[in-house]
Amino acid sequence: MTTPLPKIRVRGLAKSFGEKRVLDGVDLDVPAGTSMVVIGGSGSGKSVLIKCILGLIEPDAGRIEIDGVDVLSLRPRKRRAVTARIGMLFQNGALFDSLPVWENVAFGLMAQKMVRRIEARARADEILGQLGLAASVGELFPAELSGGMQKRVALARAIAATPDILFFDEPTTGLDPIMGAVIDGLILDCVKRLGSTAVAITHDMASARRIGDAAAMLHGGRIVWSGPAASLLESGNPLVDQFTHGRREGPIRMELRA
Repeated sequence: MTTPLPKIRVRGLAKSFGEKRVLDGVDLDVPAGTSMVVIGGSGSGKSVLIKCILGLIEPDAGRIEIDGVDVLSLRPRKRRAVTARIGMLFQNGALFDSLPVWENVAFGLMAQKMVRRIEARARADEILGQLGLAASVGELFPAELSGGMQKRVALARAIAATPDILFFDEPTTGLDPIMGAVIDGLILDCVKRLGSTAVAITHDMASARRIGDAAAMLHGGRIVWSGPAASLLESGNPLVDQFTHGRREGPIRMELRA
């Protein structure tokens, strides 16, 4: 039986900033229709990994495949066509303060897919409703929303164009435990409804186990462990165990800066 191609395959990915080597040969496979959670300490390169896949940062070496196609070798127009199939929920929402909620949600539809405003507004109202927000919220501005509502609006924007790949950057940061669980539940619902492949980076172990089918830990510029997300707290890997249990003592040491 032929093994299906991963939706996302990363091989030997490397990226340095000056003398700081952030990614040092990252290998990662994300099967289609699954959710992968990437964990790791601050500065471990999780966001750099996602930005490389998105095309926001150019890696120094390595290969990034989506549906078996090496996106790094594509011409700009074809590469943009691939990345247009990706939705992104940024850590702090990254909503446009000067636009009402509905225009934030429909921004990509109007700017990239040239959807007419009246149709875009209807789509925004539909998505907001799926996430438990009334259509009247569409008239508000981001500053008028609570943190949890801003996260839902940012999620609505990420899924508005029905992407087949979704990225989540610390989706529960700044939320209380209950709202964090609500956001995780909405993420799961969206991923299942769209049939998307998802990659999330997080420090929140409860969130990681709720939304992830699989998990991987990034440390020292490489993936040092991967396995079921349900096994994060009992991985048997000393690096993962120290990180997931928040232990002060262990193989992970804080870097000293001059």
